[in-house]
Amino acid sequence: MVSFVTGAYILAALLFILALAGLSKHETARRGNQFGMAGMGLALVATLLLVLDYLNTDYLDQGPIVVGLVIIVVAMAVGAMIGIRLASSVEMTGMPELIAMMHSFVGLAAVLVGYNTYIEVADLGVQSDAVHNGEVFLGVFIGAVTFTGSIVANLKLSAKMKSSPLTLPGRHQLNLAILVLSAVLMVWFMLADGWVAMAPLALMTVLALVLGFHLVAAIGGGDMPVVVSMLNSYSGWAAAAAGFMLGNDLLIITGALVGSSGAILSYIMCKAMNRSFISVIAGGFGSDGGGPAEDRDYGDHREIQSGDVADLLAGASSVVITPGYGMAVAQAQYPVAEMTRKLREKGVDVRFGIHPVAGRLPGHMNVLLAEAKVPYDIVLEMDEINDDLPEVDVVLVIGANDTVNPAALEEPNSPIAGMPVIEVWRAKDVIVFKRSMATGYAGVQNPLFFKDNTQMLFGDAKDKVNEIVAALG
Repeated sequence: MVSFVTGAYILAALLFILALAGLSKHETARRGNQFGMAGMGLALVATLLLVLDYLNTDYLDQGPIVVGLVIIVVAMAVGAMIGIRLASSVEMTGMPELIAMMHSFVGLAAVLVGYNTYIEVADLGVQSDAVHNGEVFLGVFIGAVTFTGSIVANLKLSAKMKSSPLTLPGRHQLNLAILVLSAVLMVWFMLADGWVAMAPLALMTVLALVLGFHLVAAIGGGDMPVVVSMLNSYSGWAAAAAGFMLGNDLLIITGALVGSSGAILSYIMCKAMNRSFISVIAGGFGSDGGGPAEDRDYGDHREIQSGDVADLLAGASSVVITPGYGMAVAQAQYPVAEMTRKLREKGVDVRFGIHPVAGRLPGHMNVLLAEAKVPYDIVLEMDEINDDLPEVDVVLVIGANDTVNPAALEEPNSPIAGMPVIEVWRAKDVIVFKRSMATGYAGVQNPLFFKDNTQMLFGDAKDKVNEIVAALG
């Protein structure tokens, strides 16, 4: 049985690697998801067989085996029902906060596994292994940081908590003090035996929970996509730590894959946003760009109606569309795709410019556009589209704000100063789809709205795009 489970674990690990490879491209993303589902299904079956073999070996009568099997099946059924309900009911706009909450579950699981693993040893009264104790301690620490950090991310993304960074006096010194004290507690825990060692473990758990809360609370809303990616990495390392505690090779491999891929994605996004990767780990990088934003009078904005936008588009030779979270909220991706099709039929060169952190999740806009059947070859990254913007006739900014904010380049004191943005204002005409003149998620006013070549189209993005599609005929 053990050799069969080992082989199944190896195959599942290969399927997970193929899943990551598939998810790296639009064209193979569906196949990557299928590999991932197959790998997880195989892993669950193999683990269930391993548990049954363990119960059959340790107990002579069938009573404990039946009870253990019933508990596992019930837990799996409850988890499956919750997963199916969430998957079928959560909109794409709610996916970032859902993922953040899922990360918190992984962190909590690592904490519970750590405590259970040590309590089992302490209850038996055997001598604790220092190396194993270190694994338990690190697993609980990473899990606790991931747990509270992910909850804060969920609250910020769902607007149940202010998106502005929590800037406590000496916040970096506070984080450093928690890390140093946790290191001291780790030494104590590794050297202690029995129930006495529960004291440093419990103290560290409280400190780690505080650290996780503070790390993410100190990061501004405009940088939350990077935070979600980083928490994804944390959850992977928490899973790997749980694998070490349980002696489960597949959990170690899977956790390492998730942890390393999340860290790589975070690094790529930080480079794209001109942020320090180390600052992400340290927390509080949301205000690194500058000090408080200036309260400036940018002048008056100009408004435009849907029919006039349709005329402007019909007479253009090149159009660029830059979507943002507002498009996702309005679920406007389908009418946007239809508008794109009609304009291309009229001979207009239509392309999309996607900022690395457009939306509130890495790749959020790409998924929405792919869902609406927008051709992959006209969806370009920020670096690919910026140089072409001076030659573009019309740019449509649909629900984007901070990612097209010229203050990032022009105002050194702006909280988003230094962050690369899509320089839409360099085009001949800019049309901004927006519900109101409110600031973006980062809480920063956008000078783009007041530029001479910018006009505002107010209202629900889906309704306005549908009006433009109707006017295009």
